[in-house]
Amino acid sequence: MIRALTGFSTRNPWKVITAWILLGISLAVLGQALMFRVTQTGTGDFLPRSYDSAAAMKIAQDQFGAKSDANPVTVLVARADGKPLSADDQRRIDAEAQKLGRQRVTMPKPADPAPLQRDYSQVPQVAPAMVAPDRSFELLAADLTGNSADPGFQSTFRAFRDSTRAAFAAADLRTGFTGPVADQVDAADDSKTLTAIASGCMLGLIVLLHVLVFRSLMAALVPLLSVVVIGGAASGAVVVGALLTGIRLSESVPSLISVVLLGIGIDYFLFLMFRFREQLRADPRQHHRVVAAEVSARVGTAVTSAALTIVAAFATLGLASFGQFRVLGPAVAVSVLVMLLASLTFMPAVLAAAGRKLYWPSRSLDREPREGRAARFGALVARRPLVLALACVALLGTLATGLVGIRMDYGQGGGGARTAARNTAAEISRALPAGVSDPTSVYLTAKDGATLAAGPLAGLAHELARVQGVGQVSEPVLSQSGKAARIDLFLTADSQSSQARELVSGPLRAAVAKATPAGLAAHVGGTPAILADVSAAVDHDLELVFPVAALLIALILFVLLRSLLAPVILMISVGLGFAATLGSAALLFQHAMHRPGVDFTLPLVLFLFVVALGTDYNILISDRIREEMEQPVPARTAVARAVRHTAPAIATAGVVLAGSFATLAVTPSSSTQQVGFAMALGILLSAFLLSIVLVPSLAALLGRSLWWPVRSGRSATRPPAHEQVPYRPYAAHPAPGANPDPDPYWITTTDH
Repeated sequence: MIRALTGFSTRNPWKVITAWILLGISLAVLGQALMFRVTQTGTGDFLPRSYDSAAAMKIAQDQFGAKSDANPVTVLVARADGKPLSADDQRRIDAEAQKLGRQRVTMPKPADPAPLQRDYSQVPQVAPAMVAPDRSFELLAADLTGNSADPGFQSTFRAFRDSTRAAFAAADLRTGFTGPVADQVDAADDSKTLTAIASGCMLGLIVLLHVLVFRSLMAALVPLLSVVVIGGAASGAVVVGALLTGIRLSESVPSLISVVLLGIGIDYFLFLMFRFREQLRADPRQHHRVVAAEVSARVGTAVTSAALTIVAAFATLGLASFGQFRVLGPAVAVSVLVMLLASLTFMPAVLAAAGRKLYWPSRSLDREPREGRAARFGALVARRPLVLALACVALLGTLATGLVGIRMDYGQGGGGARTAARNTAAEISRALPAGVSDPTSVYLTAKDGATLAAGPLAGLAHELARVQGVGQVSEPVLSQSGKAARIDLFLTADSQSSQARELVSGPLRAAVAKATPAGLAAHVGGTPAILADVSAAVDHDLELVFPVAALLIALILFVLLRSLLAPVILMISVGLGFAATLGSAALLFQHAMHRPGVDFTLPLVLFLFVVALGTDYNILISDRIREEMEQPVPARTAVARAVRHTAPAIATAGVVLAGSFATLAVTPSSSTQQVGFAMALGILLSAFLLSIVLVPSLAALLGRSLWWPVRSGRSATRPPAHEQVPYRPYAAHPAPGANPDPDPYWITTTDH
């Protein structure tokens, strides 16, 4: 199947290239237009209805008219001179609030409007909320509806913010805005320049690395442009698939997919380009299309196994109970499968069409390559495998010590940039309970569906006020139908902090269960309750997904390598890399930066990506080691050859992929920062320590027994131990009868 695809593509390169370009552009445009129609931003929307906070959210929507896409905004209004508000000031504020609640906020038209862009123009709900005890400010509650991740909705919020600020400024009053959407927009505005610089640096890094490695401008631009086309097709396929199936994606999925596709796409292209150059040097007389077909078929096997490893790992997320994980799995799997198809069709077609011109203006194909660092390092691995293996394990073990005392952070408290929205929230918390702008609510319904009365609920409200950590309790409010009631609680801790989450999951829910009148069902909702339930769901998913994903990856390695021992070695190595990476993230964010902990999504996402992508590099080096061991040479010589030929590709690919993920580390989101840092570090550890040092060292120590119960190579033709064999640095498989290299690089090794 692989050889058939690569063969067809190399025989008909321009047809394949044209088809992919048309498909990529079409799906990219469609995906961008529909992106925000298939994403949602509420964490609670991904919880199953069996969780308490999800049941509370259902009551809020059905009985109190809450909208799933509602974005509450708290507006602080104070005198510009800092004096307490007078009675006239309050009347003026209330009058302006009424006007704002009647005015339509028009979404500004962008300079380059996207096709099918939604119009978020609307009349916001604005109402007075409360006055600070010291009368230093008054709070207004406003609601805007829309997808907070959509640039169009963010522009609408900016228009509302600007008009509100101008209206109160005319009365010598200053304003501040806080809430999730306000914080999101402020962070995006503050980091816009930094994000653009980081993206430019990443693209510059990719081009620079290719130029340095291949000494060619064509070899730098062609892979980048190719991956952009393929990435557009893959992202569009994910969006269209989500739209057709009704799946709602997390807002972080599109950006994560873009980074993953760019990284692994460049990686796969690099693997092909290195092997293509190697074979062109080995036999300059052979036609480049024949070489492209042979190389693509050979590398395509390893690439297919590597891609299927990622797909299998993320497919296990279908078992997760937390919807944010469950939708991430199919999205990544579909995008990687598209990239795999392109690796077996589009990329071979590009090699066949470009031929030797791909490396223009370099003349390296016309001369023998000199012995480089990779060859010398391969010889070092062959001579000192035990020392290098122990050094790797010691370094990884040291980094893994950060796992001691690691904590999970389920909110954004304490992380990310200090925005104007957070400064406003801090000003409010100095005079009112920290949770006043984001209340925790207890929803009550009768078990028999009867109507409720507010009077009997006063006792419950009184008991809730006695819970330590609850600052204020509002009077019970009945729904319009009378079949549900709501009691709002204002906690003293920030609603996204671990203190609020522990308060809700422990003392508060215990008090609700104890004091709820007979015949009523009570559910605790709000941000702390959602985060508490997310914590429980994630703990359940970690226990389920980790072993299943590890088992699937091990099975793929077993099928590819046809060995029982080799997959065990590779899985242990990537396990060490995962522990070291997660430990490093804890050392940096939890201990050095004093964050509440590492983001709750990090262990699972890191496990899947580092294990899957790290296994990619291990598959590439292991496949080449097995290929070299099939030749009649000592095992350590085979390892040295494999390192010499594969290490440059792995090192370059690792730097490119790590650079892609590193761009996430400069985003305003604290969780995305942590994912970006950890992924970049994990990829570097996988590429430079595991795949180039640890795995080859273990292969040199174990020799051909690594492939037990199948032994690579034929012992009858294998030279005896300590025999000198010529190491051909640029012709891994010389043709029968061909003359040996004029100046072979000799290695003395011991066969195992």
